[in-house]
Amino acid sequence: MSHTTTPTRRKALQFLAGVPLLPLGASASASLLAACGGGSDSSSASFVSASFTSMAAPTLANAAAMATTTVGSTLNIKLSDDTVQSYSLAYQPFFITGDMVSDGKGGKVLAGGYYDINNKPIIDSTVAGSERQYFSDSPDGTSLLTVANPTVTGLKGKAVFAVVQFEYTTWAQDGKTDMYGKLPSPIAVLTLDQDQATGKLSLVKYHNVDTSKVHGLWITCGASLSPWGTHLSSEEYEPDAFSIASNTMFQTYSKNLFGDATKANPYHYGHMPEVTVNPDGTATIKKHFCMGRISHELVQVMPDNRTTLMGDDATNSAYFVFVADKEKDLSSGTLYAAKVGAGFSIDPKATTAAPLTWIKLGSATSAEIEQLANTLKPTDIMSVVSKDPGDATFTKIVANGKTEWIKINPGMEKAAAFLETHRYAAYKGASLGFTKMEGTTVNIKDKVAYSALQNVQSSMVAGNAANVPGNGISVPKQLVAGAVMALNLKGGQKDTAGAAINSEWMPVDTKALLAGEDIAADALGNTANPNNIANPDNLKFSEKMRTLFIGEDSSQHVNNFLWAYNIDTKQLSRVMSIPAGGESTGLHAVDEINGWTYIMSNFQHPGDWGGIHNVVKDTLDPLIKANYKNKAGAAVGYLTGTPTQMKLAKA
Repeated sequence: MSHTTTPTRRKALQFLAGVPLLPLGASASASLLAACGGGSDSSSASFVSASFTSMAAPTLANAAAMATTTVGSTLNIKLSDDTVQSYSLAYQPFFITGDMVSDGKGGKVLAGGYYDINNKPIIDSTVAGSERQYFSDSPDGTSLLTVANPTVTGLKGKAVFAVVQFEYTTWAQDGKTDMYGKLPSPIAVLTLDQDQATGKLSLVKYHNVDTSKVHGLWITCGASLSPWGTHLSSEEYEPDAFSIASNTMFQTYSKNLFGDATKANPYHYGHMPEVTVNPDGTATIKKHFCMGRISHELVQVMPDNRTTLMGDDATNSAYFVFVADKEKDLSSGTLYAAKVGAGFSIDPKATTAAPLTWIKLGSATSAEIEQLANTLKPTDIMSVVSKDPGDATFTKIVANGKTEWIKINPGMEKAAAFLETHRYAAYKGASLGFTKMEGTTVNIKDKVAYSALQNVQSSMVAGNAANVPGNGISVPKQLVAGAVMALNLKGGQKDTAGAAINSEWMPVDTKALLAGEDIAADALGNTANPNNIANPDNLKFSEKMRTLFIGEDSSQHVNNFLWAYNIDTKQLSRVMSIPAGGESTGLHAVDEINGWTYIMSNFQHPGDWGGIHNVVKDTLDPLIKANYKNKAGAAVGYLTGTPTQMKLAKA
């Protein structure tokens, strides 16, 4: 059936000609059929739902697919008139780390490059005669955003910005020198030119953010976009201040950052940085010292602009929530840790959820805690011993996988709460029993948060030395493949001392949503079911698509995957396969930017072989070396969608 072509429908036709995902707004969806010239008059048709087909996992029969990013999924958009538009998905990188890219000033800059406290390049001299600037093979947290009144020149379309952080470098160029945690994590702002006819994003400027005023950054992992448009970073695996004298990794970090192995202060790391992008494509950064010094992972600020649920990627980790005093301002507030009640389970079929109550750890401003960090030594805050001192003034705790006895020094409760947060939370009776609690995200409509447990082992398993009897987190046996938990969010809560919690978005219980499945090694080497999630890490929820996206950090899947789980239909779909030995990172689901929907996705350390790769590594190693700079590079990019066909769902 023919249609009169209106300007709105011509615009829809332009959208369909491009590569990114279709805008999911009602008006754009209403003009889909007109653009395609099929079906009945669809002027009133609107977006109903989105679903993804599931691609097959690559095998050695197509080794090339195992050695790169492979996308074989289709996005299906259903409209209110029962028609469906299908989009074939693909992956588009902005760059591979180690590429020379535009600095927006007529010059070039090294993507993922490392800089010291004076913003001078840090040089890898491990191969004589081939000295070069260090660059990361591990891009991670990414935020896509816009800024009012951008001033970047040379754009043909609209300015869109991506903030990208780089977690670490796996090896120096000699392939022998382990560099994990030994370099200050860089963070960059990408200025992207958004084509208004196609929605395609093109890199036009790369800006390395100056982190010197926040003492440099330490192991930046997952990230999220705040509701007010800033990039919320992370510093995980906070260095233990009590054993810092023997921490050679931290000493090397300090040497690379400051030129002095003893200058870096462990209390300056393990915090939550926030990056604000400027109209010219530069950025400023600050650290929020008042949000707890924990193994910060991907955090989620709730729609109230105040309540933040934080991932805590550690052994003996916990649910932590920070409630800011003011909206859109994380520089002061109150920190809470959860006590898990009876009934905790990682079985998605369980009919009940374990209740959560909240212990107030303290209230503070970032400025006052930074001042404490600047001036206090760990022994000023507390005493810590590894053997029972036989002294009733000490309290036995289990934190960071170790049993210790601690005593808080008089008047040092606030310093303990915000600088020795894991130890203090255990001391106060919080449930420190999770293992590698990774990303968090929120389903606003249903008022449910999601939290990833990369593994269920060690401190979560009854009888393990790191398990704390009675803390509510105890399962009969390990599930290495991990699980995704769902947490109901409510207001009107009180802390364990009976004081009101000033938030309408506090988690009140936790229940398994999805769980992986450990298996005996299959023919390819997988030790978790390849047709199910394993070791979930990045989580992001799309309100419009009603879809939870899950990125894996798996030592059990030969190729890690990016999954889409529709929470209404319960359909789990494999969307993308990461190069073997790599990790799916940088996940960011963007429902709408200038009318377009994007799924951002990076990967880390391709070809980082483990025991599960014995079957494939000899075949794949030369392919991955050829694709990714001798395994030193990794991609930063996004998923694209090209329209394929219109399906009529009803006659």
